[in-house]
Amino acid sequence: MQNDSINNSSDNSFNLISWLEEVMNLSLFHLGDSHLTLGLLLALIFSFAALFIVSEWIRKLLVDRILARYQLALGTKQSIGTMVKYLLIIIGVFTILQTNGIDLSALGVLAGAIGVGIGFGLQNITNNFISGLIILFEQPIKVGDRIEVGDVTGDVIKISARATMVVTNDNITIIVPNSQFIDSQVINWSHSDRMVRFNFPVGVSYKEDPQKVKRILLQVAKDNPGVLEKPETDVLFEDYGDSSINFNLRIWTSEYINKPKVLKSQLYYEIFKKFGEEGIEIPFPQRDLHLRSGFENLKN
Repeated sequence: MQNDSINNSSDNSFNLISWLEEVMNLSLFHLGDSHLTLGLLLALIFSFAALFIVSEWIRKLLVDRILARYQLALGTKQSIGTMVKYLLIIIGVFTILQTNGIDLSALGVLAGAIGVGIGFGLQNITNNFISGLIILFEQPIKVGDRIEVGDVTGDVIKISARATMVVTNDNITIIVPNSQFIDSQVINWSHSDRMVRFNFPVGVSYKEDPQKVKRILLQVAKDNPGVLEKPETDVLFEDYGDSSINFNLRIWTSEYINKPKVLKSQLYYEIFKKFGEEGIEIPFPQRDLHLRSGFENLKN
């Protein structure tokens, strides 16, 4: 009885293995001279998943460990890591297909069909993908840059194959297609470094001493920690306005490149306070109204 039980369990195990082999060898369709079976399909899915996971792990290792030893900008490190990831994926895909006996010549027909699809409906996706490659190689923008493109202003936080993520000062993430950075005018506030100059207009009454106004403006800028000492701040006498003499306070900053309005507000608050203490008058627009005596002539 015991031997019979062992033989029955062995037969059941053999039957299960045979059934699994039949299922795995089930031909789904033909790809050129290759037969795509269920087992081969599962192997391809597992291999591609492992390829993407390993390539992403290598990208992070390259950026966080290897390139971190060198004095490179964060955006440059991210671009190098992304390019290496794409290269590994391309090489890995062809290696996996060849290793599993897939007839690559049959992919020419598939590539032709994809080309037709690109010609009719995938132009934007292809354009954005190619633009993404151009951005990664030429680096007109990098991760961490302060940019303006169209109506979008913010910091670049991620550059992918199809689009670039930009976060605004309101912490809103905007996904911008890569083609806009190639086809449109882009203002990069921090392409070479994060030091920029801002111009803040200031107007005072005609009765005030320009040298005194200049001294106050320079002192206010010097006392603000967000204003750089080098290059030096300067004040330009701009023009004679309708009701004021106008100055231009020009300051340099690297801390407030992504929030110039905050720095402007800080300086204007302090300028208003100092002008009050020094008795500097800030004029308001004035208009002189002249009434002619023509109305009396009409009465006569």
